[in-house]
Amino acid sequence: MRTLPSNETPSGFAGRAAFRKARQRASARAFLLAFPLLVFLLATFIAPIAILLARSVQNPEVPASMPELTHALRAWDGNGVPGEGAFAALASGLVQASQSGQLGTVARRLNFYQPEFRSLLMKTARTVRSQTPAAWKPALIELDPRWGESDTWRFLKRAATSPTPDYLLNAVDAQVSPDGTIAPVAADSAVYRAAFSRTVWIGATVTLVCLVLGYPVAYLLANLPAKQSNRLMLFVIVPFWTSLLVRTTSWYVLLQPAGVVNSTLGRLGLASHPLPLIFNRTGVLIGMTHILLPYMVLAIYSVMKSVSPVYVRAAQSLGAHPVVAFVRVYIPQTLPGVGAGCFLVFVLALGYYITPALLGGAGDEMISQLIASQTNEQLNWGLAGALSAYLVIFTAVFYFLFNRLVGIDRLRFG
Repeated sequence: MRTLPSNETPSGFAGRAAFRKARQRASARAFLLAFPLLVFLLATFIAPIAILLARSVQNPEVPASMPELTHALRAWDGNGVPGEGAFAALASGLVQASQSGQLGTVARRLNFYQPEFRSLLMKTARTVRSQTPAAWKPALIELDPRWGESDTWRFLKRAATSPTPDYLLNAVDAQVSPDGTIAPVAADSAVYRAAFSRTVWIGATVTLVCLVLGYPVAYLLANLPAKQSNRLMLFVIVPFWTSLLVRTTSWYVLLQPAGVVNSTLGRLGLASHPLPLIFNRTGVLIGMTHILLPYMVLAIYSVMKSVSPVYVRAAQSLGAHPVVAFVRVYIPQTLPGVGAGCFLVFVLALGYYITPALLGGAGDEMISQLIASQTNEQLNWGLAGALSAYLVIFTAVFYFLFNRLVGIDRLRFG
């Protein structure tokens, strides 16, 4: 008679079943504990970002306020000027939009295509509310010759189309020309591609400066006696306890032509006149480096603390020069911390807004400032969503490239 293994006996089967049930109960309890946090993140973080990104292709103003005109324009082939039905639908839509209070929203949307579109719609709306001609097409063309131009109706057709590529194209300084082809915008209106390039350049420069300044500081903290290291660590930690706005405003005071820095340089005879340290790229780099430097120091320090000095001493005992031992033995062991610090600083620098706004000049606008301008001043949520989408895509691409080249899953953040 064959003897069953211990794990195939009735008691073994019962034990495995009880173990599975225990694991399932533990997983259920963990999920229930994390569920409120998941809901909170979904409601306050993921959902708002998804809504903003969705606005980059949505075009709801004209379809929601003028459904009859939208239907008529979908049937129009885009050649010449549409027929009487489209003109009548336009007049009816203007009356409906005026009564519902949405005319200003529609006019603002169309004004993104042509600056004079708002005045054209407002003038036409005042007329159609007081007149009822036998035929709207000749009446509106007589009111304003622009209604007899095909470009005007093509803009209306594009505004009535949803989803739309217009915002995504505008975010890279391109547009759909009246004939339907994609063309670059005028040179004096192209700002967004330069802003993206400027953002990446500033982020990379700040990352490099933080690495150059942070590596020696982290090395000093990691190799000093614990008592002295803990005291000096306060100078790294304290900035985290200070408001970002306060730190930036402090640099605003320090870097002014009559500020502390220029006054000190003048007294020491190092400068005959105040140096331009604010409202330019220099001020932006100084302020952002000061704010992001602790991230670099802490990331590198956490790895350096785990590096044993035995390896460097062994290399020196085998005849290696101290500099050679440091470069070829010590630095490679700290590269995970260097990678983690560079990744953190660069990604954080891409989204900076307050520091460049206060310390930078007209040519130092980063993409986050343009996003804020579109949402707070221009009320162009579609373009803000498109700019945000490109920033998210660039960050994701940078993450995957960095992960593939360096392996962020192997980096140690402390």
